[in-house]
Amino acid sequence: MDNMSPRLRAFLSEPIGEKDVCWVDGISHELAINLVTKGINKAYILLGQFLLMHKNEAEFQRWLICCFGATECEAQQTSHCLKEWCACFL
Repeated sequence: MDNMSPRLRAFLSEPIGEKDVCWVDGISHELAINLVTKGINKAYILLGQFLLMHKNEAEFQRWLICCFGATECEAQQTSHCLKEWCACFL
């Protein structure tokens, strides 16, 4: 856990609960607005989509980029964050 960003470390430190989507590592302010505008306002909703995609990071990243205008870096960070959360809590 030493090489993790503080934001990722904080996200992985506890269950998702009712955290807003902006808590997910990789989600910028602009991307959060795009997600919330389309109904993805909670981290658990974003996690649900990741799980529906069978934790396929490449597919999830394409979805974030195509549907919400995420940058490649944002998409990679976000999928990595959710993958790590799954490894810790599922």
